[in-house]
Amino acid sequence: MNIMSVKRVISWVTLGLVALILFLSRHELQKAWLLLEQVNVFILALIIPLMLLSFYAASEIMFSYLRAKGSIEKTHWTTRARMALELNFVNHTLPSGGVSGISYMTWRLGKFGVSPGRAASAQMVRYVAGFIATAIVIPFCVLLVTIDGSINRWIILVSSMIVLFMLAAIVGMVYLVSSRVRMRQFATWFSRSVNKLVRTLTRGRKRVVMHEEKVLSFFEEIHDDYLELQRDRRVLIRPIIWGLLFTILDAAVFAVTFWALGTPVNPAPILIAYTLASLAGFIVVTPGGAGAYEAIMVAFLAVAGISSGTAIAGILLSRVIILVVTIAGGYLFYQRALTKYGKRRHPA
Repeated sequence: MNIMSVKRVISWVTLGLVALILFLSRHELQKAWLLLEQVNVFILALIIPLMLLSFYAASEIMFSYLRAKGSIEKTHWTTRARMALELNFVNHTLPSGGVSGISYMTWRLGKFGVSPGRAASAQMVRYVAGFIATAIVIPFCVLLVTIDGSINRWIILVSSMIVLFMLAAIVGMVYLVSSRVRMRQFATWFSRSVNKLVRTLTRGRKRVVMHEEKVLSFFEEIHDDYLELQRDRRVLIRPIIWGLLFTILDAAVFAVTFWALGTPVNPAPILIAYTLASLAGFIVVTPGGAGAYEAIMVAFLAVAGISSGTAIAGILLSRVIILVVTIAGGYLFYQRALTKYGKRRHPA
């Protein structure tokens, strides 16, 4: 199969997934349409610049790290924001716990001369910075909810579980990448497992899709990046700051929607609910976490003392707007990237 055929298949598959997402969200779209009658459109319009700023902040988590490592030249801010939107689109349409987004962004950054290992390291930094930023924000949110007078044991329990999960994830990643032996063992296990899975799915027609030597080289580059980070941890400061800004802006979209509905709420429980739902998106296999994401946010906000009707209205309307912007804008930029780079061979 030639490159043009592969690109055509990817385009059709992506379009099919877009249609699936819209189908799964059809009830949300209907309810959100009815809600528009009571929405202050001028306040609601603030969501668009907030989303654009959040895309830019998301891109800067990776690009600030890559610039600090001298791995990429100066790029225009619109290019960085566009790539973040593409990444968001891929993660929404290809439910794989973020793996599809990592693979796509590794390919995308390769067009700027960034090696696969360094691109993977940048994305690892993105997750670590995001986890650290959330671990910083959550205790402040609990404090704000306490001051508001609506604190309960469930909020404290959920918030503690979020922080513990993120800390455990960071410790797990550090444990893996800190040892060259463990990285080599993991690379060997990973390449063999993928090849075994592919042989099973293709009934033995494809025997090798991942060459162990290349996978070893890829993970060893990540290990080398970790050692460099150990020598100069200041490189993480900017990504963490951008991670804080991204988390706040992303959660602010939901807060602005409640404001537009005429029912402003404390943003602290919204941010905790947003974090909990985002974590669930790594586990739920539906595109974009459709269904589970909304249910988790609504349930948590109801426990936090916000009426179920208000919670449903705000979350559904926010999610529809996020969906439309991500799918419409992301798909266009994603297709543009495929058209621009799809004809060229990947870097060796």
